[in-house]
Amino acid sequence: MAENPTPPVEAAKLARPSVLSLAIKEKSALYAAYMPFLTNGGIFVPTNKTYGIGDEIYLILSLMDDATKYPIAGKVAWITPAGANNNKAQGVGVHFPADESGLRLRKRVEEILGAALGSARPTHTY
Repeated sequence: MAENPTPPVEAAKLARPSVLSLAIKEKSALYAAYMPFLTNGGIFVPTNKTYGIGDEIYLILSLMDDATKYPIAGKVAWITPAGANNNKAQGVGVHFPADESGLRLRKRVEEILGAALGSARPTHTY
């Protein structure tokens, strides 16, 4: 008897992570996108693509005048669907990994934001 091929749903899970790119050009945009409440930090990425919680995302992040591009292999930890309340932008929150790249990016974002981290201004996720 021949073995069954991998079911389509399982094959999709084995596919490469989706690649997203985000260039943040202003401190206010970084404040609105940053997700400090996630264990390792995270960033909200506007997108029309559909994702599920836990989906792997490969994110290439550029921060304002910083020439460094930050490649991050993160996971979806937040979803704002189309038509969300309060006209929130559709997109996903990508949780930074607990590795050196994730820790380095979290530190860099928090250096840039400084005292603004304590602000009560609304963000994409709160």
